[in-house]
Amino acid sequence: MKKALIIGAAGFVGSYLIDHIQKNCIWSIVVTKLPHEKIEKENIEICDLNILNPGEIDELLERVRPDYIFHLAAQSSVALSWKNPGMTVDINIKGSLNVLDAIKKLDYKPRVLMIGSGEEYGHIRPEETPVNEDNVLRPGNIYAATKACQNMLSAIYHKAYQMDIMSVRAFNHIGPNQAPMFVVADFCKQVADIENGRQDPEIRVGNLKAKRDFTDVRDVVKAYVLLMEKGISGETYNVGSGHAVEIREILDMILNCSEKEIQVTVDPAKLRPVDVPIIEADIRKICRDTGWEREIGLEQTIRETLDYWRHQ
Repeated sequence: MKKALIIGAAGFVGSYLIDHIQKNCIWSIVVTKLPHEKIEKENIEICDLNILNPGEIDELLERVRPDYIFHLAAQSSVALSWKNPGMTVDINIKGSLNVLDAIKKLDYKPRVLMIGSGEEYGHIRPEETPVNEDNVLRPGNIYAATKACQNMLSAIYHKAYQMDIMSVRAFNHIGPNQAPMFVVADFCKQVADIENGRQDPEIRVGNLKAKRDFTDVRDVVKAYVLLMEKGISGETYNVGSGHAVEIREILDMILNCSEKEIQVTVDPAKLRPVDVPIIEADIRKICRDTGWEREIGLEQTIRETLDYWRHQ
């Protein structure tokens, strides 16, 4: 039986990835988390791991000897990267380098998927939309710069040490149980709080003109597993819907699901120092190489995310 290791599985994506593997693959699963985090899943091995401690990674990999490694551990909030750039650099660059170095020391070559971001492309010119994997990277924020660096390091380790590594540039993925530091979860939580009388009928927003590419997290983790099975070593793959939507349109969808009259107010605290106008994925490469297709529509994801917050 193949063994999958998910590094950083306590976050939003990790839970869905565990569920997808258990439902669709005959793999045993080992997952890591930080000591203060909780993972409530059955039939998996759960380990504490700090990726800023190289010795811990070495020890875990030698003991577990996984066939597949999903590297999910990251500081993944753009907003938080502006507030705490040092921590973002430590986790996303130093932590990823520690993981790559530990894998390099093994006496066999596991298959590795490094999770990056569509934010890496940064300021995309109109003629470059939708953006493909060969496009020039112009990161527009600190989180994006760290993920671009992770991608470059992964490519170097693949070429220099013949490691079986693929990278993903995942565009905005959304769904129930996502933290409200991300835009769709934030809007849904605020609307649910208004409906339940915990917040005045006013929703506070940032830049509504930005266009982003949103995909249901369940489709995203399906893409990750297909890449493990069928992806080409050394390649980088976009994972997204292939269609950018204005944040204003997302907000309108959420507001239309509520019977409450809600006022919209721009909150300066939610505005970023730099915001890229449009990020839209060209997804032809992953569809060609793996047969992946998006199955869950945006309206369904928004409806289910709002219902999740209504029940919290």
